Amino acid sequence: MSLSQRIGFAQGAVSAPLYLQLQRALREAIQLKVLNPDDALPPERDMADDFNVSRITVRKALEGLVNEGLLTRRQGAGTFVAARVEKNFSKLTCFTEDMISRGRAPHSEWITRAEGAVTPEEALMLGVSPNTPVYRFHRIRFADGAPMAVEYTTIAAFALPSPEAVKDSLYEAMAAHGHRPARALQRLRGVLINREHASLLGVKPKDAGLLVERRGFLKDGRAVEISHSYYRGDAYDFVAELNDAS
Repeated sequence: MSLSQRIGFAQGAVSAPLYLQLQRALREAIQLKVLNPDDALPPERDMADDFNVSRITVRKALEGLVNEGLLTRRQGAGTFVAARVEKNFSKLTCFTEDMISRGRAPHSEWITRAEGAVTPEEALMLGVSPNTPVYRFHRIRFADGAPMAVEYTTIAAFALPSPEAVKDSLYEAMAAHGHRPARALQRLRGVLINREHASLLGVKPKDAGLLVERRGFLKDGRAVEISHSYYRGDAYDFVAELNDAS
């Protein structure tokens, strides 16, 4: 059965440009589980023939769904229905490690990275003196080309030689210099995505989001990391394994 038959696409079913008609049909197929997480879509040329539309129409339809986080592009493999990411709260891992372990391709888009002095709030959380130097990192985190989170991180400056030491994985850079966090306190709460974060994540203002606040510590007990990460609520799940205390 062809993809057009599976999703029941018919041109002219709604009054809208062709790419929006195709986009709507694919979106509904994903939402109704006609297309399941990690299903591969045919190549654009085959889809164009199947749906009797141009490749440009197919590309525009797919790009919109990638931006919505419903599809992902994997280099050298094609376009797939996105699977929600599950983050296990029982393991101390970074975003890059989480994505790689799930077969996703992570990358970051840097907004700022700079050196500065701790704010009074940061000094309390890190347990350091006023004017202690820190490095601040602000970036968008992607998986398979889809934006997943906006991340703000403050690291005690002794943990890294410079802000430029961080490439894609912060924890990898910290480990290379002997200062990877060994434990962390983490808090998760639901938020409404604000206008600034919505534009970075490709969602609408006031869409549901998840704020994860983390404070990381070294083996010797020193606090080394403060992070605030705003995740898309439609693409990320946090899970924790619970055991009977008796």
